[in-house]
Amino acid sequence: MSFSTILSAAIDGLGVELVRVESDVSNGLPVFHMVGYLSSEVKEAGERVRTAIRNSGFDFPAKRTVVNLSPATLRKRGASFDLPIAVAILESLGQISPEAAGGYLITGELGLDGKVRKVPGVLPIIMEGKQNGITRFIVPAENRSEGSLVSGVEVIGAESLRDVVRILAGEKLPVNREESEIEDNWEEDIPDFADIKGQENVKRAAEIAVAGGHNLLMIGPPGSGKSMTAKCIAGILPEPDMEESLEITKIYSVLGMLNETSPLIRKRPFREVHHTATRAALIGGGLIPRPGEISLAHGGVLFLDELPEFRKSVIEVLRQPLEEKSVQISRTYGNYRFPADFIMVAAMNPCPCGCYPDRKKCTCTPAQIHMYLSRISRPFLDRIDLCVEAPRVEYRHLADERKGECSAIIRKRVSRARKLQKERYKGTKITTNSMLKGEEIKYYCALGKRERALMEQAFTVMGLTARAYHRIIKTARTIADLSGEERIRENHLKEAVGYRVVDEKYWQG
Repeated sequence: MSFSTILSAAIDGLGVELVRVESDVSNGLPVFHMVGYLSSEVKEAGERVRTAIRNSGFDFPAKRTVVNLSPATLRKRGASFDLPIAVAILESLGQISPEAAGGYLITGELGLDGKVRKVPGVLPIIMEGKQNGITRFIVPAENRSEGSLVSGVEVIGAESLRDVVRILAGEKLPVNREESEIEDNWEEDIPDFADIKGQENVKRAAEIAVAGGHNLLMIGPPGSGKSMTAKCIAGILPEPDMEESLEITKIYSVLGMLNETSPLIRKRPFREVHHTATRAALIGGGLIPRPGEISLAHGGVLFLDELPEFRKSVIEVLRQPLEEKSVQISRTYGNYRFPADFIMVAAMNPCPCGCYPDRKKCTCTPAQIHMYLSRISRPFLDRIDLCVEAPRVEYRHLADERKGECSAIIRKRVSRARKLQKERYKGTKITTNSMLKGEEIKYYCALGKRERALMEQAFTVMGLTARAYHRIIKTARTIADLSGEERIRENHLKEAVGYRVVDEKYWQG
């Protein structure tokens, strides 16, 4: 048999497209020709495959060899086609039975010695394959733990091309690698809220933000504990369920950022971005679109320290993802949508020197303060639910040896509030209060007569936009959930409105 077909897959953004690797070996001039809209790294597979086949002890006679990766309209990238190309050629040469590889999806990179090396994106490939009725997969041995996260399919790890041939011949290979428990082992030194002296209002705002999935901005002088508070938030994030864990793991799989032995991400991500980050690094993109930091923070927290130090164009590009919980990147050859459902936590000084509004210490001119604060636009501020002031820590708080409330206790309250929201929005795509929109706000956040009068007064006096008005109500819904109350009451609204007063103070409406 000179013609053969092997099933593989290509990563396109975060999506997966099934690819048929077709091989034809016939008499003629000894050439190796590959077609199918290939990138340079895929074209280079020809040399890797020929050398790997010979170094694995198989015959590769000097014949005319043509390899096609179908569909031809899809751009093929990466080295994951090496292994299926080699298997297709061996099948065309009659060294593998045509029936043997028929039910498998194969992916993997080949070394010149015939060793199979790990590739990114194995988890989404197997998930897509399963949806298309494929139940057997051959992947690099280093990717087997990752592939085994998908239930109901057979995932076989191969160390070399010879192993793959033996697998297709029906042999059972010994498992040389110990399979670890499927759990995430991100060992991080997460600070505890108990270590923060004073700043009770800031800690309260952080708790509300995590409980309802709200965005948070902390304003205060240097050394007031803003960054430490943000890092403590990682310790009160509720654990994701299995569906959320797989969704987060899928993103990290495509980028090749998973732990080989314990690939499942069991903790919500906490991503800290430096202010020198570019737009593409933050939201994703590039010539070959890849997810950015906001997608890596999906399901968790994105922390932006020294917010005004970011370029304004970088800050403004966050407005659409903060609203839509996803980011769309358009290219001439296609559109890519990456998930971006994250809590944005930001910290900033009130002025370049950090001491405003204390005029005794602040050395900035009014023009400098205005220029500094104007880097944060009103439309961006409208997308922040809680804005809280972190004052300078007083000596009495530092001298107090008593510990504050620990993160474990706060996390329990947060988890209870999240559970209430999950039950309330059961059967919908809503998971947290921050996701409510339009009619959903009216239905789930109904206000009584006194509460409506309070909101009318706040709307008029503070000159709120419609977006800010709705965000106050959603924040109040979360405060009520933390209190275990069904209805939103005046005290909940007053506290929620209080978190908008700070931005009025600095940006003056």
